[in-house]
Amino acid sequence: MTKTRNPLAITFDVWRAIFLREALDRLFDMRAAWFWLLMEPVMHIGFITALFTVVRLHKIAGADTAVWIIVGMLAFFLFRRTGIQVMYAVDCNSPMFAYRQVRPFDTAIVRGGLEGFLMVLVSAIILLTAAFLGHDVIPDDLIQTGIALLGLWLFGLGYGLVSSVLMALVPETEHILKILMMPLYLISGVIMPMGSVPLPYRDWLLLNPIANGLELVRQGYSQYYHMAPGASMSYLYLWALVSIMLGLMLYRRFDLKLVTQ
Repeated sequence: MTKTRNPLAITFDVWRAIFLREALDRLFDMRAAWFWLLMEPVMHIGFITALFTVVRLHKIAGADTAVWIIVGMLAFFLFRRTGIQVMYAVDCNSPMFAYRQVRPFDTAIVRGGLEGFLMVLVSAIILLTAAFLGHDVIPDDLIQTGIALLGLWLFGLGYGLVSSVLMALVPETEHILKILMMPLYLISGVIMPMGSVPLPYRDWLLLNPIANGLELVRQGYSQYYHMAPGASMSYLYLWALVSIMLGLMLYRRFDLKLVTQ
């Protein structure tokens, strides 16, 4: 007798197969791909840290400069890498849609989960290295730090879902979305404390949910960090949930377009 599997079991089998395929591609697609996965944030952190060291700035808003930079950079990379990987999930996995069990959303959610997992590993290596060099990398408020990081990951997932559909409908938006990442890097507080920005510009910058997430992560790491007034966890999660819901609706509406593009 043929054993009938329920839809949930089929879904998990599909996700597991896509996860293994994506992991192999992400880590071994090119020579030393795993090395560059780690070195990209390391080079950013190293350059900014060296810049602040030259001007002899050892504290930023009450927090250790090196830890402030590391934590902010890793938090932003969690959002950015998740968003970009989910954005290209459909394009990179289009041959798999020949199997009727695989839908575009499956590839997107698995890519997002894989990128979150890889960023945890990368972050652990970088933070352990910083601890070996004498920096205190243990969060003062682990719960707040974890919740804020989860919010950034969810927003990255939602951003990627919406972006992938926009790229399928209007291919020219790919160029705009690529360009958008640079100003986001600058206005999200990755390399400057939000508390040092004068009003009313600070309030304008805090309309960016990523800036809220970075401030909350840093404040969770160091109780001495002077977080910018107005940073809100609920605001970050509102953007994350709205973007995910919008992405899911777009995936459902344009499922056939994503498969046949």
